[in-house]
Amino acid sequence: MAEQSIKNKIILVAENDRAMLRVLVDRFAEERVSVLGVKNGEEGLKQSLGKHPDLILLDLKMPKMNGLTMLEKLRADKWGKDVPVIVLTNLSDTGTIAKVLKIGVYDFLIKTDWKLKDVVKKVKEKLERE
Repeated sequence: MAEQSIKNKIILVAENDRAMLRVLVDRFAEERVSVLGVKNGEEGLKQSLGKHPDLILLDLKMPKMNGLTMLEKLRADKWGKDVPVIVLTNLSDTGTIAKVLKIGVYDFLIKTDWKLKDVVKKVKEKLERE
């Protein structure tokens, strides 16, 4: 039942670590979710605004455009202001967290605190509600 509600959904994973990106893309593909994988914020913004994914999984430390800048530009867009974003990062300083939460995200996850299966579960829960 849940699978039916998420199989036509699209998520964008913006992650600069190639191994982590591959693991995330492969894992979501196993869940029958369409996945767009990008390695930097510039490409993430372009793909987000062009493809309108149902959810964005966003790392903050990325080349060309960091995740915070991508999030700010996304939120300035008519469509992008409402798209659910889950931040998945190793940046855990309170200033960064406060800034990101003020801009608006569904959740803020520290990579070292979360197992892959739990990240997938969190994403699926949000997609099922959309």
